[in-house]
Amino acid sequence: MVRMFIRHTVRDYRVWRRAYNAFDKERKTMGVTGHAVYRSVDKPNDITVSHDFVSVTKAKAFSGSARLKEVMKGAGVASVPSIWYVKLA
Repeated sequence: MVRMFIRHTVRDYRVWRRAYNAFDKERKTMGVTGHAVYRSVDKPNDITVSHDFVSVTKAKAFSGSARLKEVMKGAGVASVPSIWYVKLA
């Protein structure tokens, strides 16, 4: 399993969360097998999301997809996302 983390700032958490939830079925068809959302305690519009995949190839295909970029833009992502991939050691 590979876990991808994405951290970014959003304009309005509620707007972003609705868009994120609406993308759930499509996200699964793109290879996401599990996910979680985290909000900063000090900055509630600072969001970190984790997505699980069976391989780093699937994770990178998801993170590089035009569809993900389109959904993030429509959801009000206001910063360039930081993306990194990890495996259990």
